[in-house]
Amino acid sequence: MMASSYDSAVSKKIERMAATPKYRPRVLDMFSGCGGLSLGFCSAGFDIAAAMEIDDLAALSHAVNFFKGSDEATIRHHAAPRDITKIDPEDLVLDLGLGKPKMAFDVIIGGPPCQAYARVGRAKLREIAEHPEAFKVDPRANLYLRYLHYIDRLKPLALLMENVPDILNHGGHNIVEEMVESLSDLGYDAKYSLINSAHHGVPQMRDRVFMIAFRKELGVSIRFPKASNWCKLPSGYEGTRSVALKHIDMFSRGAYVEPDLGKPDLPPAITASQALSDLPPITLHREGKLKRGARRFTDLSKYRAIAWERLSTYAQQMRSWPQFESKQGVYDHVLRFLPRDTLIFERMQSGDEYPAAHKVATAIFEEEAVKQGLRSGSANWQKLHRAMVPPYPVDTFPNRWWKLRADGPSRTLMAHIGKDTYSHIHYDSAQARVISVREAARLQSFPDGFVFSGTMNPAFRQIGNAVPPVMAQKLAVEILKSLRKATSQTNRMKVAAE
Repeated sequence: MMASSYDSAVSKKIERMAATPKYRPRVLDMFSGCGGLSLGFCSAGFDIAAAMEIDDLAALSHAVNFFKGSDEATIRHHAAPRDITKIDPEDLVLDLGLGKPKMAFDVIIGGPPCQAYARVGRAKLREIAEHPEAFKVDPRANLYLRYLHYIDRLKPLALLMENVPDILNHGGHNIVEEMVESLSDLGYDAKYSLINSAHHGVPQMRDRVFMIAFRKELGVSIRFPKASNWCKLPSGYEGTRSVALKHIDMFSRGAYVEPDLGKPDLPPAITASQALSDLPPITLHREGKLKRGARRFTDLSKYRAIAWERLSTYAQQMRSWPQFESKQGVYDHVLRFLPRDTLIFERMQSGDEYPAAHKVATAIFEEEAVKQGLRSGSANWQKLHRAMVPPYPVDTFPNRWWKLRADGPSRTLMAHIGKDTYSHIHYDSAQARVISVREAARLQSFPDGFVFSGTMNPAFRQIGNAVPPVMAQKLAVEILKSLRKATSQTNRMKVAAE
């Protein structure tokens, strides 16, 4: 390839990487949230230079974790919430003092907000917009166009995008394929895959679309990470995948890559017990010591007294993650006050969903009604029923409650846990409770030294919105290997051509 065919900024970035074998490529994390992707890339050998996030507490979490050690003014500056629709790429770089815009970043990562793509949110969108197909006109669904604008102006060597499976079948068409075609016009080769994190060392069955792209000048053969763990996904996940992939054959044109699902001879998926069992039990609610109110992260919960060598490899990883180590315990092992449900949680079996929980609650209520000698249908009987039995119909969203299995990975954590955590009831019946903030973080593969800003509910939301850092790290390792190899080879070819 002749030197004249290179974009000058791209050429300089290739030279910069090739000249320093241990160079840490500079990353812009867009729609960063608290930093799940950033953490994975940082641990794989990238430099997190900047982030864009509109939520103030998530932006603060990102700044506190990735710019710790900086002076307070620097952290405050990076913690400022930023709206991609109102800030141009050049202004962002200028504001952060990162030099020339086209040289500021080597890699862009992130995923436009997923609410407009996810089928579970469409009814709510219709209600808000009073439009029968509001998910098609929700402005958030077009944020990916702004994302492409940033790529065009900042000229990264590589990029990674993450999103929900429904982005592959949004209103009957494949948004990611549109992005692949647009990226090709901008000078990038791109491929994408639908990957479940349970196959890659995360104790959670979480399907997400990942798209990787490189500048065409690099000539990279795009690769996704090989599975490290075996997990047979439940039928519900298979159904969701088939709906998401419905239009792949029609539109893919070779851009979709089948994920590596692994084989049964691989180590099994990380289980909830391996992820959580070293954290201290919580029984305050059973002792009448847990009250309503905001949960702040001020008290240390010490780890169980278990010898290091007896901890699961995963627990060791969560405690000893470089730059995010934790020696004694955690400060965010707090949970919601749900006094009605303690006995229900206790009697539920592992894997039980809401219909089973409702049946259990009804049995507990009937026992208490007999004990109190209440006549069926009386005012006091009805009052007790309202106090003891959850009011939701059993045939609506049956999986809104779920009790974890100790011997398997968790179901998908979502941002909704910022409102309630019935979708993740702890497997330990003796504790009879939902998961804590730190347990949610463990299931999402955040190390114990990672700090979440705000109180309990915002922290849950940040965790549910995040990309699992362990999954992000696996992707980042593949991207960095390809970048280092390609920039070295491409630079040699460019020099020879000159």
